[in-house]
Amino acid sequence: MNWQIQQILRRRRGAETGAIPAGRGGALAVCLVYPNHYSVAMSSLGFQSVYKLFNDQPDVVCERAFLPDRDELALYEKSGDTLVSFENERPLSDFDLIAFSVSFEPDFINIPRILRLARISELSAERGDAEPLVLAGGAAFFINPEPIADCIDLIAVGEGETLIPTLADFLVQQQHTERQELLQGAAALPGIYVPSLAPEKPVIRLCAPKESPPSCSVVLTDETEFGNMYLVEVSRGCPRGCRFCAAGFVYQPFRQQPLDSLKAAVREGLQHRKTIGLVGAAVSDHRDIEALCEFIVEQGGSPSLSSLRVDRLTPSMLGLLAKSGHRTISLAPEGGSQRMRDMIRKNLTDEQILDAAEAVAQAGILNLRLYFIIGLPGETDQDLEAMVRLTAAIKDRVLEQARAHKRLGEITLSVNPFIPKPFTPLQWAGMCPLEELKRKVAWLEKQIRPLANVRLKVEELQGCVLQALLSRGGRELTPLIRKMSEGMNLKKAGKACGINAEQIVTTTLSSDARVPWDVVHSADASRLEAEYRAAMQVIGVSV
Repeated sequence: MNWQIQQILRRRRGAETGAIPAGRGGALAVCLVYPNHYSVAMSSLGFQSVYKLFNDQPDVVCERAFLPDRDELALYEKSGDTLVSFENERPLSDFDLIAFSVSFEPDFINIPRILRLARISELSAERGDAEPLVLAGGAAFFINPEPIADCIDLIAVGEGETLIPTLADFLVQQQHTERQELLQGAAALPGIYVPSLAPEKPVIRLCAPKESPPSCSVVLTDETEFGNMYLVEVSRGCPRGCRFCAAGFVYQPFRQQPLDSLKAAVREGLQHRKTIGLVGAAVSDHRDIEALCEFIVEQGGSPSLSSLRVDRLTPSMLGLLAKSGHRTISLAPEGGSQRMRDMIRKNLTDEQILDAAEAVAQAGILNLRLYFIIGLPGETDQDLEAMVRLTAAIKDRVLEQARAHKRLGEITLSVNPFIPKPFTPLQWAGMCPLEELKRKVAWLEKQIRPLANVRLKVEELQGCVLQALLSRGGRELTPLIRKMSEGMNLKKAGKACGINAEQIVTTTLSSDARVPWDVVHSADASRLEAEYRAAMQVIGVSV
């Protein structure tokens, strides 16, 4: 094997703490693969939790693998070496099971690339008995697995705490069973979808038991975005039900970890890192979040929260965050106007947003990040104008407090296009056309530029179109994904495969239309439709 690749792997292994020793004695050898670079993968608490869950199973040994970085990939291509596991530098083709953990749809494109590097057949139908089984799971797969389903043998629909023990036991018991017979047996397991076998009914998404302990960092390394943090999941799901967001609908019910369990996790974490990153889609909705942050500070640590609900801020909470060194707070108004916030069911007023921004600055935290969505159904230029007015008003409130603190901060507008996601009330709505999004962004840039200390940050629009395509599409996208995995951009791959991406993402669907993600059961189909009708009513559209 190329010595430079070995050097990269050894350096990364040497920088880790907490990695689970990987022997070769298990009856089932699993390689857990995150289809993105090492630094991205090791920032994922879900990936780390699945790594631990597999290794906790009797007779299972689980190693890891990642998409090589650009320089590392060049070394693989130059040497002709096959992709190897992180721990033992073992070819992926030697494992019994390759398990992809995928949180974000654009990473679908890296799956064929990794399979090629590993010398494993890209399509399930072409995979021989001597090749590993290929499993996939994670949020992207239990929302809509279809665009990449033809590359996968088994798909885990739901949360690992429930799925992995049963599946691992089955695979250990059936290890010497002929491949097709094994797949037929696996299809009968709860939460398992076998794409090569037409399911008799939609697969029910499984969730973790309420008594499951909090997921926490397993492996710590500085080579990640959150390298200075020990991560603790405080809750799963979201009770708010914003109409554009999958977290409130696919992670049900909303589950909050008991305070005592979280305190125990914090004590463990503070032995390794001073900063405790509190993770969840609705962290500030946890019933004991203030008490937990207070405990972290009392123990000499610093709590870090990804974003705060505008209507959950209290002076004491902000005081704790300021005391622990927070320099930036993220708030998510999402809609720039009251009309748009009503449409997405955000339940916030301008005054609440302004009061929250002022309270943050009053506590001495003068940097604000504000999350907004553009291109929502029914959005007009008047809604964008309202966003600019709201931003200017926030700036004035913050500036007034900044003078009292004798230092200025910065406001960052993080603007992302609306992407229709399966299993949300707005799944049927079309995405705003790309050219119209470009116009909106150019207008916002012009309006925001004169506002001192306000910076506009916009997500890359073409990448958002790709994400929407992979969220909405079916198996017709597999050839496009494979072309893109070879280096083609979306436009060229679409042309080569006869796929009109713009048409797929911008089309408004009928609420009774058959959609690719129907393979996964929706427990709330009637609620989704009722919420969709209510959203459209706000903007004067009858459905």
